[in-house]
Parts: sequence; structure tokens; C-alpha cells
Amino acid sequence: MQKLKAVIVIGASAGGLRAIAELVSKISSNLNTAIFVVLHVGRNSLSPVMVNYIQKGTSFTCLMAEDELEIKKGHLYVAPPDYHLLLKQGTMRVIKGAHENRWRPSIDVLFRSAAASYESKVIGIILTGLLDDGTSGMSAIKRSGGICMVQEPADAEFEDMPVNVLNNVDVDYRVPIADMGYVLDDIFSKPHYTDIKAVPEDVQIEAAITERMSSNVEEMEKIGTRSIFSCPDCGGGLWEIKNDSVHRYRCYTGHVYTEKVLLEKQADALEESLWVAIRMLEERKNMFLMMAHRNQETTRIELEAENRKKAKSMVLHINRLKKLMITLDKSGPETSGFA
Repeated sequence: MQKLKAVIVIGASAGGLRAIAELVSKISSNLNTAIFVVLHVGRNSLSPVMVNYIQKGTSFTCLMAEDELEIKKGHLYVAPPDYHLLLKQGTMRVIKGAHENRWRPSIDVLFRSAAASYESKVIGIILTGLLDDGTSGMSAIKRSGGICMVQEPADAEFEDMPVNVLNNVDVDYRVPIADMGYVLDDIFSKPHYTDIKAVPEDVQIEAAITERMSSNVEEMEKIGTRSIFSCPDCGGGLWEIKNDSVHRYRCYTGHVYTEKVLLEKQADALEESLWVAIRMLEERKNMFLMMAHRNQETTRIELEAENRKKAKSMVLHINRLKKLMITLDKSGPETSGFA
């Protein structure tokens, strides 16, 4: 196993492929490091296209990450679509696992596992993207003594991810991509560039939970407190994570949400329930109208009037629910800057 001076972990979302390729082209191939990349993409995205695109601008050997693959100096590993990428000492894990903040692969998963395994020898970089995946992972790197770098928001195609990190983590460098290569050269030129800190227990526990894809009460009590909320994906109870600058919730299965994403998931579930209710009311309305039509044909005037009245009542409830959906949409979580 090759001894690396540090590992570089990079996270990006919207607009990220170009940003990653530009950044990697600035990183000197002489650095004693390996690079790991998580880019938010759909599950059906073409892995070779991403790898080949990044490879064009760098002499690092670019590969799609594979489970249990040995980590080598001078290599760049990209998380496969729909799989989490985790780091261990000298090797990597590529697993399904539960979604974090709606994403798999998740930037937080990569960053947190890097901090747990490589302690202070981690350099985390957040580039362009929407929402806040990567903020908690960057916090884990910082708390473990690593170095945090974000793309200057004005330089990013989408500034949300860099801004969220800046708002929650005391970053070491805030620079445009064009300058990141120089910063990394300077960092690696110094004999001692990291704060020697013990990795916090909660960071180690969360990384282990993600790798195992399971948790237990004892672990959850160490890292969080029971909340009154339930997991919108599996229905299990959610625990509010302690000791993190980012307010997050985790269930036993492994689903993880920031407050912002949890609000959005709750809104999605509520909207789905409202549509089901509207559909059932529409069917009930149509049933009353059919009955009224038959009543009309058999000259049962009183029953026809009663069924038409009930159908009219269904229309009233349907319109109320549609107005409620519009109100909920307008009063949802702040989405300024989102696509």
C-alpha cells in the first residue's frame, strides 16, 4: 500500500462536470495524493463519459471507483452513479446504502468516511451545486483536522453548495477554481499542514453505519436524540444528530436529511397524499353523478337531486384541497437560487 501525504476529496452537483475537469487540470501530477470525486448524477448516467471527460485534461489515471479497489498515488476515482463511495485506509468501498439528502452517491458520505479513515490528512473541496450536500461532510473533515476549500461562490455556476459550506464551516480557503492548483501546491510543499486532532466519535460512528447499512440504539444514542419526526422514505423514527454545525436527521435504515431536505420530502409526501385524496373525491363525485343520471332515467327525482347535491359537495372539497396545495407550494422552504 502506497503511503500518501493526503487524499483530496471533491464534491460537486449542478454544473459540476466542467468544474471538476477544470480543477483536475490545475492539480499537479507530482503531488503525493489520490483524488476522489462525487458528482451528483442520475442513476442512468454514463460512467465512461464522465471518466473520459475528466481524463482529457489531466495526467492522473482516471477510473470509476470499484468496491475493495486499492487506492494508488496519481489516480483519480469517480463514484459510480447510484452508489456511495467510501474510503478506508488503503482501499475503498462502493456500496448501495440509503440515500443521504436525496443523493446516492452522496458527497457527505465520501467526505465523512475520508475524515474517519485518513484523519487530518484530508483536503475537502466543494464546487458548484444546488442545495447543501457536502456541508456536513466538510464539517467532519474540519473537525478531524483536515483542510477545507470551497469554490468562490461568484466563480461557481451554482453557488448554493459553496455558500452553505461557508455559512456553516470555518473554511481554510475560498478561491476560484483557477487558483486551486496553486493553493494545493503550496499545501503539499509544507512539511506539516494539518492540525493533529482525534477524529470525533460521532464521525467514526456515522461512517461505520453507512458502510454497514445498519445501526443500533446504542450508536444512535451516542450521535443523536430521538425526534418527533418520521423518515419520509421508510417510515422509521428519525434521530436529530448532535455535535454538527448542520441540523440533520438520521433513521435506523440510514436515510439522512438536513432540515431543508426533510421539509422538501415532507412537502412531497403531503402533496402525494393530497393528490390521492383529490383522485378519490373525483371518483366519488363521478359515482354520484352516474347515480343521479340513472335516477333521472327512472324518474326518481328526489334521489337524483340528493345525488347531485352530494356530487356538488365533492366538487367543493376538491377545490379546497387544490387551493391548499397552492398555499403549501407558496409557503414551502426557501428556494432562492435553486433550479
